[in-house]
Amino acid sequence: MDIKKGIFRGKPAYWIAILVLAAGLVFSLAVAVTIGSVDLKIGEVYRVIFYKLFGWGDPAIYGKGSLSDIVWFVRLPRLILSAGVGCALALSGVVMQAIVKNPLADPYVLGISSGASLGATLAIILGVGSFLGGGFVGMMAFLGAFGVSISVIFLANIGGRATSVKLILSGTAMSAICGAVSNFVLYVVNTSSGAMEAVLRWTMGSMAGASWDTNLWMLATAFGGMLFFWTQFRTLNLMLLGDESAVTLGTDLHRWRVLYLIVASLMVGFAVYTAGVIGFVGLIVPHVARIFFGTDHKKLIPIAALLGAIFLLWMDVLCRVLLERKELPIGILTAMVGAPIFIYLMARKKYGFGGKD
Repeated sequence: MDIKKGIFRGKPAYWIAILVLAAGLVFSLAVAVTIGSVDLKIGEVYRVIFYKLFGWGDPAIYGKGSLSDIVWFVRLPRLILSAGVGCALALSGVVMQAIVKNPLADPYVLGISSGASLGATLAIILGVGSFLGGGFVGMMAFLGAFGVSISVIFLANIGGRATSVKLILSGTAMSAICGAVSNFVLYVVNTSSGAMEAVLRWTMGSMAGASWDTNLWMLATAFGGMLFFWTQFRTLNLMLLGDESAVTLGTDLHRWRVLYLIVASLMVGFAVYTAGVIGFVGLIVPHVARIFFGTDHKKLIPIAALLGAIFLLWMDVLCRVLLERKELPIGILTAMVGAPIFIYLMARKKYGFGGKD
């Protein structure tokens, strides 16, 4: 099998990179938790964390009050959520690009973002799904993202088995339909400016809704997805060769493509549920990982997961500090950073899977 090599080759370089990135993620969390719009002393921040984790310190000072709330219930949860969402989106990007054999694909190429936006729009504007409880907007966005993914699979299998081209075309069609319905609802229904702003914020992404409960589920989803796809690296590598080559090697990619799409959609759907729609992470991070470590998914999956976690974590920090007394939607910032990087990669012809893609 022709696996394109990256800049760094060999097992020693790979494992060193894993250790460096893992240490970098821990270091990023330790540094980023001290940064915010409220000026806190670094020592006080860590004392709150140590008290919460190990019970060290004065409970009257570090167990409650504004200092404890800012560190333990605001900053740290949203940083951990950023890392989990970044990991999930980067992994989904790697898998989506392999599924459709298209280096320009990302988790939203199959209409997932449009489905999430439609679900959130229907929930906010029309109150659809309000019976689901306080988090019904996020739940509707999740259902919208997953529902579109299932619809794309169904459409792509009409008239024969799904192929990468049929998946892309089905995703484009579903994205157009969801966008049209969302715009129709926004145009026809007489809504308050507050509802319109809520829809806009949701479609731009934010970590402001982070909590320890949702973080545990997000981390479990991201870590579980990484372990699953890590065990599937051989099949993902075969997808880069195409269906005909895979069949000659004794592997039918159809059922695997459907399974991987469902799992990746679940990961993206939960990321949308917790943080809204965030673009470019699943597009840029896999490209950067391929430049350094090649297209072998055995190496690519853990590297992309760690890079995605670190990248989105620092994007969230910048969102909180760039504008005074105002938080920049994280989807705007990832687009502002990701688009120039993507243009550079295209100009340098570093965007393919290998050869002359």
